[in-house]
Amino acid sequence: MQRAFRYAAEKHEGQTRKQTAVPYLSHLMAVASLVLEAGGDEDMAVAALLHDVVEDCGGMPRLREVRKQFGPRVASIVEGCTDSFGEPKREWAERKKDYLREVKHADADTRLVSASDKLHNVRTILSDYRQHGEAIWARFSGKKEGTLWYYRALSDEYQRRNRNRITRELALVVAELERVVGKESRENLVNKAAATSGR
Repeated sequence: MQRAFRYAAEKHEGQTRKQTAVPYLSHLMAVASLVLEAGGDEDMAVAALLHDVVEDCGGMPRLREVRKQFGPRVASIVEGCTDSFGEPKREWAERKKDYLREVKHADADTRLVSASDKLHNVRTILSDYRQHGEAIWARFSGKKEGTLWYYRALSDEYQRRNRNRITRELALVVAELERVVGKESRENLVNKAAATSGR
């Protein structure tokens, strides 16, 4: 674990969460924690720490390095959590649709690490939305509609099989995000209508 933590810290050095000052390493640590809390073993926690290293830090050569240093099982999980293996990345919607297809066939270990990643992402989005409102969607390639669609589609897929505490929690948090965003959108429409009628 310590070796994987050092490796992740080195490869992601200087990276931050989308348009924030939060070090990217904090996300990797959170995902590894979720995996361990859900009963994942050390290989799965190592894969959680490294789940973005291929996508964000070197593509296929990096995956080969992960396999050599941390073994085939870790590399397989990391590969299963990766939706892009090179630069430039393909168009966002195309990548996400392909990843949804991949997740359908992933093994239980990969699905747990992937769902833990998505759970932490959605928790962060929900927290940021409550603090900053609609402005947060500018951070995301899929904007509001695409982002909400993607996490709903993933949550539904994770619920289809290999359910666990992470997939159940993800379903709850996605529903809460949809509720809060929908409520805000309805309130904005009402306020716009009131402002228009008052002219």
